[in-house]
Amino acid sequence: MSSGTIDIDEFENADADEFEERNDTERIVLFLDEHDDRAWKAATIAERLDLDTDAVNAILSRLKGRGLLRHKRPYWAITDDEERLQSAYRLHRHHEAADEQYGEERLEELQTDGMEQVQ
Repeated sequence: MSSGTIDIDEFENADADEFEERNDTERIVLFLDEHDDRAWKAATIAERLDLDTDAVNAILSRLKGRGLLRHKRPYWAITDDEERLQSAYRLHRHHEAADEQYGEERLEELQTDGMEQVQ
């Protein structure tokens, strides 16, 4: 992900679980992608990945909102839209590479008013 450091202001202004959540999100997506032949309950995902169930539920909801997961209560599965999943993965990899090359502060300096914000 990053070079192992972040700006102290980013550290001070972050929520207590913000940095851990980034890693947990990746772990959940990878888990569901590796087990794409099954749908899972949030509690089972949390148990398998040794994560808090409430945190997993929040992450799953956010990923569903981004079109990366399917949900039929109480089960969750990775999207069957391979193109969308691959696009999200490419965007994630580009963001990691840019962050490592320029650093988050430098990327913000390079952003122009005309550039679209990416979530």
